[in-house]
Amino acid sequence: MSEDPITIELNPRERRFYDRLRGQVRGAPPGANSGLSDLLLLLPDLTVLLIRLMRDDRVPTGAKLVAMLGVGYVVSPIDLMPGLLFGPIGAIDDLLVVTAALSRILNDVHPDVVRAAWPGPGDALQAIQRVTRWSQDTVGSGLRRILRTAFRLEVRRG
Repeated sequence: MSEDPITIELNPRERRFYDRLRGQVRGAPPGANSGLSDLLLLLPDLTVLLIRLMRDDRVPTGAKLVAMLGVGYVVSPIDLMPGLLFGPIGAIDDLLVVTAALSRILNDVHPDVVRAAWPGPGDALQAIQRVTRWSQDTVGSGLRRILRTAFRLEVRRG
């Protein structure tokens, strides 16, 4: 005998605005299988997580400041890779900054506080860890390569 999962529907007034908006954009109930829409919503999910942590009384002031800096970078029109020029690739620097801010905040905030504020599917900590690992592997190796090349050019000139 297989048991069906129990889904608890919240009263629409009890649901958070972003959660309702996310459900409409995604077209599926929260907790359903991840897909392309979850990938596209990753940056907004992480940004909303930072905003919710800024508003939480259980988060220390220093962590709130880090969250504020992360959100400030996302909403700032000044970017290292502007979306107007680079299209969707222009969101990568925003994703890196938000992930770095969340990685720093996790040192000061209890994981359950982060999980309670998470608007996306799955576990917030796993999502942050996957993006952090990707950014370190992808961007970190590229940055190291660029620095090595630049250093070699500088040494050859001197």
